[in-house]
Amino acid sequence: MNKTTLMAAIVLAAASGSITATAGEPSGAELWKTKGCLGCHDKDTKKVGPAFKDVAAKNPGKAALVEKLKDGKGHMKINASDAEINSMVDAVLATK
Repeated sequence: MNKTTLMAAIVLAAASGSITATAGEPSGAELWKTKGCLGCHDKDTKKVGPAFKDVAAKNPGKAALVEKLKDGKGHMKINASDAEINSMVDAVLATK
């Protein structure tokens, strides 16, 4: 595979959503662990809070979930950057 073909494949993968984190950045699912989300939530099973798949089914939009995590309204405030919160919410919405 030549350099041009490789770059085209990377661009297509990024555009299709196959690549969600850049090199060195943790994925949304990895951030669930480091930010403590898995203490109350699980991907498939209700714990203290709802399962991520249930959150995704109930909340088709991203903006409301991001605001809950940033502002702490209806959910505890998450100590994370905007990029990290967006990545975590993307991972939650992908569990549908």
